[in-house]
Amino acid sequence: MFERYAIFFTPTGALATWGSTWLGWDSAKGCSVPLLSCAGVDVSSITAKPRKYGLHATLKAPFRRAKGLSFEQLQQATAHFATQHAAFSIGAMKMQHDNGFVALRPKSIPQNLRDFAVYSVKAFDMFRAPLTNADMTSRRKATLTARQDQQMLDWGYPFIFDDFHFHLTLTGNLSEQKAAIVTAALMPSLYPVIRTPIIIDAITLMGEDSDGMFHQIHRYALTG
Repeated sequence: MFERYAIFFTPTGALATWGSTWLGWDSAKGCSVPLLSCAGVDVSSITAKPRKYGLHATLKAPFRRAKGLSFEQLQQATAHFATQHAAFSIGAMKMQHDNGFVALRPKSIPQNLRDFAVYSVKAFDMFRAPLTNADMTSRRKATLTARQDQQMLDWGYPFIFDDFHFHLTLTGNLSEQKAAIVTAALMPSLYPVIRTPIIIDAITLMGEDSDGMFHQIHRYALTG
């Protein structure tokens, strides 16, 4: 059993391979991998925060499982959800420094992506145990609007619905100057794997181990 669970989008293929070596964690295999060498960049330091999650985009943020609901029920719900939704394209991605960190973000956000994110938040909320006081204190270390704070209380995570921004995190917090250096250094290796549109073709049930590292339990293809 894992400490917490989450629903992520996890890429496959060349982007997944690149992301594993950049972050130093392969969530599909559940193991550390040698870091990508990047001239002039302390890769280990700037990727320390996102490393534990692996390359991913959050759909349902990490949660402790609610009492009375089993892991098997969560698996069944995830599998069922995947049969209700079809794969879709979100277009090309770009590397961008926003909200303090560098991430891959869609060049434009289609409405079906926004809708899919809303469905994901709501569909799995029954499996989420209430936040602890420590959880709420940790979330409030960020500057939350009144709406975001209420969303945290109601749904366990502040950055959902109109505050949702699909992204695959690449770094921890960086200054604009340092982010520009990182972005320029990464472009030669990253550009070839983000030239083609990203297809949201599956959702991944994730589990957080006792060391705080996230593992892909199963990637469910969208077949609706």
